[in-house]
Amino acid sequence: MNKFFVDDTVNEDCKRQALGIYLHFPFCRRKCDYCDFYSVVPSKPWQIEEYVRALIGNVSEICSADVEDYLVDSIFFGGGTPSLLSPGQMNRIIVALSQKFRLSGDCEITLESNPATLTPDSLCQYRRAGVNRLSIGLQSANEGELCELSRIHTPKDFLLAFHQAREAGFDNINIDLMYGIPGQTFDSFMRSLDFAVGLNPEHLSVYGLRIEAGTPLGARDPSTYVLPSEEVECRMYLACVDSLKKLGYNHYEISNFSKPGRECRHNSKYWNCEPYIGLGTSAHSYFNNVRYSYVSDIEVYCAGILSGLPHSELMAEYSEITPDDREREYIMLRLRLSEGICVRRFAKLFGRDFERIYAPRLAPYIKEGLVYLSGSRYALTPDGMLVSNSILCDLIDF
Repeated sequence: MNKFFVDDTVNEDCKRQALGIYLHFPFCRRKCDYCDFYSVVPSKPWQIEEYVRALIGNVSEICSADVEDYLVDSIFFGGGTPSLLSPGQMNRIIVALSQKFRLSGDCEITLESNPATLTPDSLCQYRRAGVNRLSIGLQSANEGELCELSRIHTPKDFLLAFHQAREAGFDNINIDLMYGIPGQTFDSFMRSLDFAVGLNPEHLSVYGLRIEAGTPLGARDPSTYVLPSEEVECRMYLACVDSLKKLGYNHYEISNFSKPGRECRHNSKYWNCEPYIGLGTSAHSYFNNVRYSYVSDIEVYCAGILSGLPHSELMAEYSEITPDDREREYIMLRLRLSEGICVRRFAKLFGRDFERIYAPRLAPYIKEGLVYLSGSRYALTPDGMLVSNSILCDLIDF
């Protein structure tokens, strides 16, 4: 255990509210054609180091009084490709966080990574720095499909990185998979799934590809690639759910599956409407009943932080959450989870009768097998998860 972690069995820590920290790392060796997250290829040799200094400055400027009643139990390095950070840079950021926040003794620290950027030495040093959960992007075990996505790794690269991570001591690894890739078939997706589960990871995230405007893939002539049909995508998803359930994985969120007790603590904060602070360009936060985000511009962010500009001047969004907003967000996010919405819990949080308000709207979906009612709990079925957006739009008055 690193010296900056605390023993959270201490009585005063038991009284603190749990808090998550997200750090956005916006650099990639090459930006994938489908990605609409804010990320760029570094334009200057020193740009990553400059960004690390800005991130640390961002941490140090947080008001200690605002976070003194919180215990950080999850830290998530997302991107981009955070595995482009050197272990030394990673360690400096974690130390800076430990000096500002109180970290729990079992704090989950996740690093998203591209297998082509990992080495045995960097993995060992990340582990020593405190990273204890690794998320590795496979997306597909088919080289042609990886080329369609413009990924910089091969299935062989992934296999090597995964085994090296195990040798470095990582016993909590997530694998990212994707369905709906150009040229993908039902059989090729199932082979990729078999490839991934054959490695016995603790967690899998399985996402459907969405072609977003403003991405290179979105700008391509649709006649130059063939997407799986909607029917085939549905078969892929439902077969994945069924296969992973038989293997003992808990389907705890629409796109996420884990071995018992290995659910991603950090991402669960989003779905449970729990507080988290985002640091870095384009990072989002939900803290003290406010949602806010930083500008999606690396140079503006770095220049502003390093010059001591008030953080309020680097905000792209800032909005206080009204009671109605919070209720809508709670419904939208909780229905992503297999646990769904507990009527009694809802009444305790909002002082309203969920069934009186929403049961009439949910009744047709229950009849269609898209929603199920178990005791006092409403949740989506796997078929319902496939059409969750339309159900939520019907359920919630935006």
